[in-house]
Amino acid sequence: MIYDLVIIGGGPAGMMSAGWAAKNGKKVLLLEKNRQLGMKLLITGRGRCNLTNAEEDKKKLISAYGQNGKFLFSAIFAFDNYKVMDFFNNLGLKTKIERGKRVFPISDDAYSVLNALKKFLDNNKVEIKYGCEVEKIKKLKNNFIIIYTDSSNSITKTVEIAAKRVVVACGGKSYPDSGSSGQGYELARQLGHNIIDTQPALTPIIIKEKWVKDLQGLDLKNVELSLYQHDKKVDSRFGEMLFTHFGISGPIVLDISKRVGEALDCHFFGKKNKVKLSINLKPALNAVELDRRVQRDFVQFNNKQFKNALDLLLPKKLIAIIIKLSGLDPGMKVNQIDKNQRGSLVKLLQNLELTPTQLKGYDLAIVTTGGVDLKEVNPKTMESKITKGLYFCGEVLDIDGPTGGYNLQVAWSTGFVAGNHI
Repeated sequence: MIYDLVIIGGGPAGMMSAGWAAKNGKKVLLLEKNRQLGMKLLITGRGRCNLTNAEEDKKKLISAYGQNGKFLFSAIFAFDNYKVMDFFNNLGLKTKIERGKRVFPISDDAYSVLNALKKFLDNNKVEIKYGCEVEKIKKLKNNFIIIYTDSSNSITKTVEIAAKRVVVACGGKSYPDSGSSGQGYELARQLGHNIIDTQPALTPIIIKEKWVKDLQGLDLKNVELSLYQHDKKVDSRFGEMLFTHFGISGPIVLDISKRVGEALDCHFFGKKNKVKLSINLKPALNAVELDRRVQRDFVQFNNKQFKNALDLLLPKKLIAIIIKLSGLDPGMKVNQIDKNQRGSLVKLLQNLELTPTQLKGYDLAIVTTGGVDLKEVNPKTMESKITKGLYFCGEVLDIDGPTGGYNLQVAWSTGFVAGNHI
């Protein structure tokens, strides 16, 4: 028996392409190496699954992907973010829009998203085989031979099947515990494709300063994180971040991590690379306004010691660190602090410096940057320009976006396009 289509990978892009191809009457087999579908989907958005982003301006949505975003024009306009919401609503999954235009299921449970996709596959009679890892794809004159190991039973065996067309949708290298091994890149190479060097993206950052460990678990909201290279500001993000035992994480850290990685890898004509991060704890105020705010607090705590006068200004966990870095005596009365000392404190509050040493890596990265060269893929169909009948969709492609639902949108749109052009 020859399948019309074999999908390799049961993640968001694979499920989307399988379902639509089957809906269009194709006989579809979905091969998944894990014991269940959507393993990585279940951990997105901290288990809540940030489905997409509700940005109304499609060009603005596409621009979030950077230079490679232009590849997505056809796919996004064919199956945009609002069509994604409609798709899930029609499957009985209601959605909501939160801060930053992030779209989540009302259930706040990624399993409800996976169950909706399983329903889509079941309704369209997609055949699914679990515990199957594809080792090789051979291109014959009119079809493909897919060779995979089947470990779904107690005895592992090697199986060969034939298909008229193949979709490679087995993700990148991020979160390897979810099954992402980078195998899709090897399969693409076997069939003549160039792979753009891969790196972890949207990943936590390891910090040199030892005091960050004392702040483990502290969540800062409405702060600005800026990246400096050789004392020049090259990027910044506003929002929420988190301190960990090794450094920093959270939405704005993940978003800026790719630029941090590029800065750390960059060399300036033999100069020692100088990369710094700076946290502005009070970005809504300028220095003069923040100084006035500090003065008001000091008047209120006039007879208290400095260490007891910052409760209204900072999270409790951060106070001891700020006092230590300020160089001021924690036991001195606030009415003894002069203008210059107060000015130094204000400067520290708006420029809390960190030294990044490296990115955390694939184990905690949300996505992989790099992948199948977009020049070798038809953006209107997701078909290979090198091997007819071969398609790519999702994270295996050399395109990635920021946090906020952008990367799942790539999976939905490219998966839809591939599934509808088989």
